[in-house]
Amino acid sequence: MSEKPRIRDLLARKGAPLQLEALTGDTGLDRVIPSPEASSPGLVLAGYTARFVGDRLHILGETEISYLASLPAAARRRALEQFFGFDLPCVVITKAQAVPTELLELAQVKGVPVIRTSLKTAEFYRRLKPFLDDAFAPSTTLHGSLADVYGVGLLFLGRSGIGKSECVLDLVERGHRLVADDLVQVTRRGVDILIGRGHELAQHHMEIRGIGLIDIKALFGIRAARQQKRIEVVVQLEDWDASREYDRTGLHIQQTQILDISIPLVTVPLNPGKNLTVICEVVAMTHLLRYSGVDSARNLNERLIERMRERAEVREYLEEDYE
Repeated sequence: MSEKPRIRDLLARKGAPLQLEALTGDTGLDRVIPSPEASSPGLVLAGYTARFVGDRLHILGETEISYLASLPAAARRRALEQFFGFDLPCVVITKAQAVPTELLELAQVKGVPVIRTSLKTAEFYRRLKPFLDDAFAPSTTLHGSLADVYGVGLLFLGRSGIGKSECVLDLVERGHRLVADDLVQVTRRGVDILIGRGHELAQHHMEIRGIGLIDIKALFGIRAARQQKRIEVVVQLEDWDASREYDRTGLHIQQTQILDISIPLVTVPLNPGKNLTVICEVVAMTHLLRYSGVDSARNLNERLIERMRERAEVREYLEEDYE
């Protein structure tokens, strides 16, 4: 996982979409957001602190602000002092509500940033969640190439110089789409989803040995590239090894692990004359068939077994026929 975001990053990246304004100026903007969780601290304001978790973004909606406004000044200050007694990364006020003076004073003393948004509380939660999920998602960088082939994300891996980029270039020329070349940034979303994208400075550029760097968008048009794609199959390119036994039936699907998620693995040995591009298209179409419930290898195997069983029954009958 990359470095945890700071409050300043939240303002810089989502200030306009979330309609944010910093009420405490530059105070506390370098505080780290320690958790992808955000919550409303209603109970702690009412005095119940037993299960309060301080290290997350705390959002005060209309209910919390109305409750504070209903308290006498002394009780309101005691409630806020108890609240700010915890190590809070940030406090957010929704619906552009007026903020109690005591809250801003205590926030300045404790160095806690207070941010206000004009969005309703539920809408703010909804828009904030993608930012937090992305910032805290486990990630890694792989040396390979990623392409969208018939809507299937194929991640090409293999030794340097084996032809990953050339294969993807040929796929692009046939109408498929480049996602990333050379460096693929992989992020885990949820339980079993891997999203791959290229580096922001090298997006949609490829290095072709003997030619150099090329711009896929400029050469093939905007439809030849996409920003990101779910990784669904890993294609491992290897030099042909005559002493090795390669899978010839497809009955046993290999798997590989990326960020603790299992991904189907197809190993393609390279030898002269092999049409790698067509093979990769077949890999993508086979994955689509399996996803829709059609497993060609298994279906053929079951038909062969059934035919052998039928012939065995006929042979047994003839062996026992004495007429």
